[in-house]
Amino acid sequence: MAFDIDMIKKVYAQVAERVDAAREVTGKPLTLAEKILYSHLWDGKSKTAFTRGKDYVDFAPDRIACQDATAQMALLQFMQAGKKKVAVPTTVHCDHLIQAKVGADKDLQSAMNTSSEVFNFLESVSDKYGIGFWKPGAGIIHQVVLENYAFPGGMMIGTDSHTVNAGGLGMVAIGVGGADAVDVMAGMPWELKFPKLIGVKLTGKLSGWTAPKDVILKVAEILTVKGGTDAIVEYFGPGATSMSCTGKGTICNMGAEIGATTSTFGYDESMERYLRATERAEVADAANKVKEHLTADPEVYANPEQYFDQVIEINLSELGPLLNGPFTPDLSTEVGTSMTEKAKASDWPLQVEWGLIGSCTNSSYEDLSRASSIAQQALDKGLKMKSELGINPGSEQVRYTAERDGILGIFEKLDAKIFTNACGPCIGQWARYSDPKNAPKNSIVHSFNRNFAKRADGNPNTHAFVASPELTAAIAVSGRLDFNPLTDKLINEDGQEVMFDEPTGWELPPKGFEVEDAGYLAPVEDGSGVQVNVSPTSERLQLLTPFEPIGDEIKGAKLLIKAFGKCTTDHISMAGPWLRYRGHLDNISNNCLIGAVNAFGKKTNFVKNQLDGEFGGVPDTARAYKAAGVPTIVVGDHNYGEGSSREHAAMEPRHLGVVAVIVKSFARIHETNLKKQGMLGLTFANEADYDKIQEDDTINFLDLNAFAPGKTLNIEFVHADGSKDVIEVNHTYNDSQIEWFKEGSALNLIKKQNA
Repeated sequence: MAFDIDMIKKVYAQVAERVDAAREVTGKPLTLAEKILYSHLWDGKSKTAFTRGKDYVDFAPDRIACQDATAQMALLQFMQAGKKKVAVPTTVHCDHLIQAKVGADKDLQSAMNTSSEVFNFLESVSDKYGIGFWKPGAGIIHQVVLENYAFPGGMMIGTDSHTVNAGGLGMVAIGVGGADAVDVMAGMPWELKFPKLIGVKLTGKLSGWTAPKDVILKVAEILTVKGGTDAIVEYFGPGATSMSCTGKGTICNMGAEIGATTSTFGYDESMERYLRATERAEVADAANKVKEHLTADPEVYANPEQYFDQVIEINLSELGPLLNGPFTPDLSTEVGTSMTEKAKASDWPLQVEWGLIGSCTNSSYEDLSRASSIAQQALDKGLKMKSELGINPGSEQVRYTAERDGILGIFEKLDAKIFTNACGPCIGQWARYSDPKNAPKNSIVHSFNRNFAKRADGNPNTHAFVASPELTAAIAVSGRLDFNPLTDKLINEDGQEVMFDEPTGWELPPKGFEVEDAGYLAPVEDGSGVQVNVSPTSERLQLLTPFEPIGDEIKGAKLLIKAFGKCTTDHISMAGPWLRYRGHLDNISNNCLIGAVNAFGKKTNFVKNQLDGEFGGVPDTARAYKAAGVPTIVVGDHNYGEGSSREHAAMEPRHLGVVAVIVKSFARIHETNLKKQGMLGLTFANEADYDKIQEDDTINFLDLNAFAPGKTLNIEFVHADGSKDVIEVNHTYNDSQIEWFKEGSALNLIKKQNA
């Protein structure tokens, strides 16, 4: 079934005219990313050429997708916008609130019991405002979107950083905070700094043990976790067209780990095959009529250095299987000797306790089939599992088809746990330990995207390594981090030496996809009579109170915390057990910055309260300042806010009285989220000024009354001994974003405009 086919046909009907207009104003051939951006301008046909990395541009996305953890806050905000229905097609997917523990059926039932209040809220809000609802167990948002909603040449936003997965079907799909999504739901334009462009030319062809996952693991090594910031990565070349659609999705998915705005591929035959296999022939037929506009102009790929800001070339024929980690997704190591040497030198545990296959990155039918070919070999060759194995199918359609074709049965013969079609361990929803903080040092290998400390199981001593599904399966069988399936032999139960053959699999199910109940609920035609109830005594849900404007007189502020080193959104507002409070701002604010390392003392969740000289947790200290009417600031290092799109990492500090965050550099989504919530997101003009900030400082903003685009601000830090440092800071606020600040939040401005 093709959802929203009329909308898709409308996009295609206007693409030629808009691409032609863009070529005229830019005076050059266009990349695919530029074609999609220029054909989705809020004002229609382009009248000017935009400067990459500088100009803020209003766009009109085609659709929105929200997962259950972020949808709560997004929809609580939308309920204040004064609209009767969402302005663009929108869906909600229940995939984050299901904990992996026993197995699919029991875990799903447990989630239904413990989170029924949240699921009922999301279903009723979806019904009321015309939003498609995917029930718990239906699948992981990004796999479901790829199967049902993604289409070549489209633009979508989603309240999850891995929305970028849809680039595998030729979209520009971008992760945003909930407030951005609310703008578009309310019929407003969506603003984005026009991205820079990185071209990745893929030559050769994948074979043997090398998988699409290895491509993005290599790109992460090259660009690092911040190398893609404010850029769209566009893949092209013969290696790109020879790859499956879901393989392309895997590569785009992990583009979030290099900070990229999004990643994408040009429309090709693999995408057409995938569209037809997922019963969207009508979309494929429509795309074929305009296919020259759904990829870059030929001149671009022939001479990429002339059209991209940066070009990387990777020969897939020379690429081998990689393991990235631990603790960061860009630390890349080749399997075998390199891993052995690096692991021993770094004291990484060589024994692997778990192998985990799934997540939004690698949970397609192709992924499961290739991993199952390794599992089948283990059975055939008499090998016994040395690690535990867990599987998370990407959707009910994938799960049902894989079960029908015997793929899941192969894993089950190895005593693997088949978890729910949900995120599970990938986002910390894994009941692995009863006391994760005191759990032992160990290694795991998974086909997920992120491997920050404590990410999967809450254990800071778990060393997590990212790999392809097939390599994950092989390492799980061997139980060794230093195992190289290309060269190493294993001893089977009969004492014989055996080796794995190369993995095999199917791009698409030979007998087609099949499913009995995909888990989709369409909204009622008229939602005016639907009641949305939120109990005032609920622990899980809380109606929002609008933020008051901070104002332009910030004097006598105190330092809440000076974060040292990596500070991701997991550090600012961790997931795992805290997911239950994602719809209750006050309760979830009790995790605010508790994972950040304080530069003074190098401890987590231990900061000085200047009001009484006592030390305590960050949230309690923030609440004490707020109760006393004292504003606070947060200081951070490079790439502050890296990782998930969760806007709670901006809303919690705002709720607790933080007025400004000053850092060396921001991750894109987090900087925007701070702006949306009416806060100041600032960067040091001189990064060395970070070192001048002291624990007992009192902070005064000297010229905030002259806040204007392109104009630096000056902040006075008064130290305990009476000495002072005046520090200059930069910002990227434009006129409309300054209005958000003046009104207290972007949502306040929307409400004012809709009044």
